[in-house]
Amino acid sequence: MNDKKTRTRERILDAACSALIQQGPADPSVGQVMAAAGLTVGGFYAHFDSKDELMLAAFDQLLGERRALLSQVDPSLSGAERRALAAAFYLSRKHRDAHEHACPLPNALGEMQRLPAAFREMLAEHLELMTAQMVDRPEDIDKAFADLALMVGGLALARALGATELSDRILRAAKSAVI
Repeated sequence: MNDKKTRTRERILDAACSALIQQGPADPSVGQVMAAAGLTVGGFYAHFDSKDELMLAAFDQLLGERRALLSQVDPSLSGAERRALAAAFYLSRKHRDAHEHACPLPNALGEMQRLPAAFREMLAEHLELMTAQMVDRPEDIDKAFADLALMVGGLALARALGATELSDRILRAAKSAVI
C-alpha cells in the first residue's frame, strides 16, 4: 500500500475505533464512520470489503491496544499485583469517560451473538492472550478470567450510569474486589 492509502486507511480505522467504543460494532454506519474520518462513502471500498471487515479490524486494534497496555506492567510483579494495577487503570473515571482508544467490550458484548463468528473468535483469542499476561501459573488462569469479567462488567455498569456518584461507587467496589 502506498503512504497516502495507508494514512487514509488509518483515518478510517481510527474513526471506526471511536464509533465502536461509543456505539458498539453493529450500530455505526459506513457513512457515519467515513464522515468522522473526513471522507466520502465512495472511497470506503478501496480500503475495506465490508462494514464487518472494518469493524472487525477496529475491534482487533482496540483489543490489541488493551493487551499492549497490560504488557507495560512490570513483569517482575506477581500476577495478582499485575491484575490489581490493571484494575486500577481500567476501573478509573478517566477510562470510564474516555471517548478514544478505550476498551470496546462494554458496548460490544451485547451484540456479539448477532455478529459474524469472526468477532467471537477474535474476542476469545484476545481474552486468552490477555489473561495469560495476568498470571504467574497456569492454575491461576480462572482467577484472571474472573477478575477480567469483574472489570469489564464493572466498567459497563459505570459507563451506563455516566459520571455519577453511583458509577464512581461501582468503579471503587469492582476495583477493590479484583485479586
